[in-house]
Amino acid sequence: MTAEDIRIILAEVAAGRGGPPCRMRSDNGPEFAALVVRSWLEETGSGTMYVAPGSPWQNGYAESFHSKVRDEFLNREDFESEPPARALGGLWKEESHTERPHSSLGSKTPAEFSATCMRYVPIEENPPDPSSTELTKR
Repeated sequence: MTAEDIRIILAEVAAGRGGPPCRMRSDNGPEFAALVVRSWLEETGSGTMYVAPGSPWQNGYAESFHSKVRDEFLNREDFESEPPARALGGLWKEESHTERPHSSLGSKTPAEFSATCMRYVPIEENPPDPSSTELTKR
């Protein structure tokens, strides 16, 4: 995939989720270090959180997920072309997220667990000065 491919995918995901992420964690692969992707993140107000080279434990959730995709899907299928690969990948993803309980989520599926979570609201980077807020005027 090219950096431009990744930028397009990021924009599509952001549009589908109601906006870009507050921050994006990634490794230092060439597609994420590319200027076009960094520019997109800056333009949308997103920040980056790069994983230090040679430190996969800093991104354990992604490393574990990639291992499962490889072991449970990619190594078990032969794809004739991209469309069947995408279709089968979508089915695998749906099953993984809605039918398979995960021990790390209290034996809930990711969909069940997600439904119990509050939406993440980032903490303001520059919170207002408490002395100038309405709270001090009461």
